[in-house]
Amino acid sequence: PNSDTQSDDHFNTVLWTGNSTNNRTITNLGFRPDWLWIKRRDGTDNHFVQDSTRGADKQLFTNNGDDEFNNTNQVKSFDSDGFTLGTDGGVNVNTRTYVGWNWKANGGTTSSNSNGSITSTVQANTTAGFSIVTYTGTGANATIGHGLSKALDVVLVKGRDNDDRFWNYYGTQFVNTSYIYLNTSAAEDTGGATITNSTYPTNSVFSVGTSTFVCGDSEKYVAYCFHEVEGYSKFGKYTGNGVADGPFAFTGFRPAWLMVKNIGASGSWWISDSKRPGFNGVLDTSGNARLRPDTTGAEDDPGRVDFLSNGFKIKTPNYGESNTDNIEYIYMAFAEAPFKYANAR
Repeated sequence: PNSDTQSDDHFNTVLWTGNSTNNRTITNLGFRPDWLWIKRRDGTDNHFVQDSTRGADKQLFTNNGDDEFNNTNQVKSFDSDGFTLGTDGGVNVNTRTYVGWNWKANGGTTSSNSNGSITSTVQANTTAGFSIVTYTGTGANATIGHGLSKALDVVLVKGRDNDDRFWNYYGTQFVNTSYIYLNTSAAEDTGGATITNSTYPTNSVFSVGTSTFVCGDSEKYVAYCFHEVEGYSKFGKYTGNGVADGPFAFTGFRPAWLMVKNIGASGSWWISDSKRPGFNGVLDTSGNARLRPDTTGAEDDPGRVDFLSNGFKIKTPNYGESNTDNIEYIYMAFAEAPFKYANAR
């Protein structure tokens, strides 16, 4: 809170309506994005993920296990205050509405990291506790350098070379043998030694097992790595209570972005943010608050969460995706404003 850098210098959400114009510039982001996640809001389409380490034209989907592919007509470049789009239907069709979630790493500048048993390529933002890591698997248990100064809370790994390489999410929200898939609605898998090598991340490396999802021989991977930063990011858990006066999760800041998953049972992931309408009590068809990373669906289920000055509160009873009694949920949250400077909505 006392520094010259604030939350929206490292994470920001931007909205736009497509116009089918080539080289469409999206601006007013406040920084050059290094990880960009795009989703059409008003209809069915994939969740597109690209980053400045792999290149703006290289796409992955969060909603399936497909391999990386090149698309020169989608995201064309990462710019000083945003990004440039082509005319691809997933990002810029006339009158369609879109959201882009953006994280800053190191402006596209990478370095080689030999802290692990596998040498990795790292682009790190140590201030925000975020790094983009690429590496090539060996087929054996291994450690990977992540370039940050603290032990990671979340590791999100995706294979790039082959189809059916699921997104693997693990870290301190689980025991060290557990993980969960981002691209499915499945519950936590507690038999994950071949994913995590039964080892928590340290302040220099994260571990991978022998699964082809994380370390197939000669296969390429990307990992998005996070640790908590007070007043900016929080990666935690809450337990549902099944009633309308739902659980409150303390983050220490007013959220700008929230992703939640039921880990005790099957149920979709969901994302709400402070730029799209529908949170804080607007429970009607105009809200359109939630998007689900594991599906191609449009926004729905509005108004089921309140963003508060120091956290968030679930506002719907007996809802499997957010508030089943005595079921655990994990969440990732990034700040709009730290608690010290937050204004209640």
